[in-house]
Amino acid sequence: KVVLRSAPAPVPPLRLDLRGMRADEAESELSRFLDKALLAGRTEVEIIHGMGTGAMRRMVHEHLKRSRAVGDFRLGNADEGGDGVTKVALAD
Repeated sequence: KVVLRSAPAPVPPLRLDLRGMRADEAESELSRFLDKALLAGRTEVEIIHGMGTGAMRRMVHEHLKRSRAVGDFRLGNADEGGDGVTKVALAD
């Protein structure tokens, strides 16, 4: 008797690191990441965009404002990475 079992679907990570990416590449990654997190039932995720000039953070926040997957978001506290990290609460 042969028993076939499918592997469990991989669980998406809780954090996405966008540092070093171009803005267009980062926005595509962010969109895919949010979709996967929502489908996996995640309620919170973390986006690491770094501090730099703030351009990546602005792109991330603009994307999050438009995303139906997002309930709310905020910059990280000092112990969470501060202004280089955005904490995201996903929509119900």
